[in-house]
Amino acid sequence: MNLIVHHWDTDGITSAALLTRALSLEEFTNMTAQIGEFSFDERIWRAIEKAERLYVLDFNVPEEVEKVRVPTLFIDHHTQPRIKNPLVEQVNPSLEGEYWPANSLVVSEHFGIWNAWSALGVVGDVGEKAFELEKVRALLDREGISREEALRIVELIDSNYIAMDREAVEGAVGVLLNKDVKELLEYEPWVKRAEAIRDAIEGAVSNAGERNGFAIVHFESPFNIISKVARKLVWEMNYRGAVVVNGNFHGKAQVYFRISGKEAERINMAEVIERVKALGANAGGKREVLGCVCERDKIEDVLAIIEEYLR
Repeated sequence: MNLIVHHWDTDGITSAALLTRALSLEEFTNMTAQIGEFSFDERIWRAIEKAERLYVLDFNVPEEVEKVRVPTLFIDHHTQPRIKNPLVEQVNPSLEGEYWPANSLVVSEHFGIWNAWSALGVVGDVGEKAFELEKVRALLDREGISREEALRIVELIDSNYIAMDREAVEGAVGVLLNKDVKELLEYEPWVKRAEAIRDAIEGAVSNAGERNGFAIVHFESPFNIISKVARKLVWEMNYRGAVVVNGNFHGKAQVYFRISGKEAERINMAEVIERVKALGANAGGKREVLGCVCERDKIEDVLAIIEEYLR
């Protein structure tokens, strides 16, 4: 069995679709982790035990990949250490100090397959900035997809993980493989879900505070909207960065720290991530992002670390 484990967002889903198409996989199982948790749960480990080959895409879990006992291709773009497990082929330009804005581009470059999915992964991860890249614009133009349509498709795909629907996230790969990209704009299950989520995001953003040019937001919601709230604050409202806290996310807490590209030159996010991990929190990220899931009584400890960088 070919098993694909991918991140739950647009970049992870498009990466999985690209790999499936590149390898012409007729039989495969694709899975995502428990949404919000950067680890393999028992369901995934059971599937790995039955797999002949494993692919891990856009999912920053090097500690988990070190433990796998099947041949594995690990393609990522997040900051992470080199994998020592001899069964794992690790493809990650960040290991050479290169910054790639989306994993879909890494997958496309590795396999030599380029289409609208390659571009949508970038739009999913960096938003409007994606359109500054000539490659992204060319790929979308080739398939007649406008900037507005690309942003909308990403919103629709991401609605699955924001609604915490793991089954729908996994099913999204099949939707991409079986529908024309433009058809996604009218895919009713995603359209309905996305509209409900928009209201929740706007409510969180409207309650943002500010400190030294950084937005600070605290709210409670069953929706996984912290990354969307942070992106809106940094990318659209031009804060230096955003610290977003969901204080009760299905019994746990989420803390998300996103900074602007300029601030990323000053703040060593890899250092922040390691310090938060040392608290026992489940954390990961990349050059401009820290995402963390922790116990609710750990919120203040995580924030104390982040606040040292808000100067």
